[in-house]
Amino acid sequence: MEEIRKALEEIDRRDAGLSAFVEVWRKAASATRRDPPGELAGVPLAVKGRSGLRAHTARRLVAAGAVPVGATAVPGPGTPWRTWGLGAHGPTRNPWRSDRTPGGSSAGAAVAVATGMAALATGGDGAGSVRIPAAWCGVFGLKTSNGLLPSPDPTGLAAPGLLARTAADALAALHCLLGAPGAPGPGTAPAPGAPLRAVWSADLGFADGVDPGVLAVAEAAVGRLESAGVLATTGSAPVLADPADAWRAVRGGRPEEARAVREGNDRVLDALFAAAEVLVTPTTPNRPHGHDGPGPDRYSTALTWAFNLSGHPAASIPAGFTPDGCPVGLQLVAPRGSDVSLVGRSVALQRVLTTLRP
Repeated sequence: MEEIRKALEEIDRRDAGLSAFVEVWRKAASATRRDPPGELAGVPLAVKGRSGLRAHTARRLVAAGAVPVGATAVPGPGTPWRTWGLGAHGPTRNPWRSDRTPGGSSAGAAVAVATGMAALATGGDGAGSVRIPAAWCGVFGLKTSNGLLPSPDPTGLAAPGLLARTAADALAALHCLLGAPGAPGPGTAPAPGAPLRAVWSADLGFADGVDPGVLAVAEAAVGRLESAGVLATTGSAPVLADPADAWRAVRGGRPEEARAVREGNDRVLDALFAAAEVLVTPTTPNRPHGHDGPGPDRYSTALTWAFNLSGHPAASIPAGFTPDGCPVGLQLVAPRGSDVSLVGRSVALQRVLTTLRP
């Protein structure tokens, strides 16, 4: 159980300064004397929140051999914004910039994976809660297609998600969640194919004020992918309706007020996916903000929550760093139900985008 021992050592060494966990299950994890059977035998798993082990995703991953090491930090009470975490040692800190938030609400999950305190983590994504912390902590994050896996959210906005260091590791976990036999193990990837046909959009047609530093990193990442022959951009950028009011209406139990926005955006996305395999955007319009919040009228969810309304699967791949050392994510959105294909094709893309901190 070498992986478990190393993960617990990293927790002992780093969590007091990062506060990624609310609980560490050191005794139970250490008691696993040999690799349990399954595709994920002995993989250190962090679960989102104190009740995370009861979630469908955690139960399936544990059944596949993953070993839970602890419950990760989520936002605490008393704040109207959710892009932060509160762990056992105070506010959860971004592992790249301690003065910045890691994003949320899967805050501790992203930090745990980014620092080797876990190899895999569960998350939930209702507006970007997996993709945002994945982008800001420099790891891979997946929001599954809405309805693909069980979710306790009665509004249907939230979908289960995964965080991992690589898309290849997430692919192995996704196969286990879906019960697919013969899934590839961590570190493996499908054979390369033709370039991924993609439509690039900087702002989805409505997001004002995208940080020029974030945009520059994302655009450079797309250029690198095209030069490597794994991505081919095509078509014109889509113009979606801003989903903010529609998302709030659904969350508030008034889904009828969101119908026009949902139907209009679905038409645009249906036409896009008739000609392309993925839509590519920056994951967030901004870089990680400070622990005092994002500021008034700034929404880190601006480029993510449209796909909680539409139900499409979406992933965030590490794209690089801004000059001041903040990670940036590249969001890939795919047709509903194409989760395995999305993650599988992300493997080759992430390999091209491997970057070092400036």
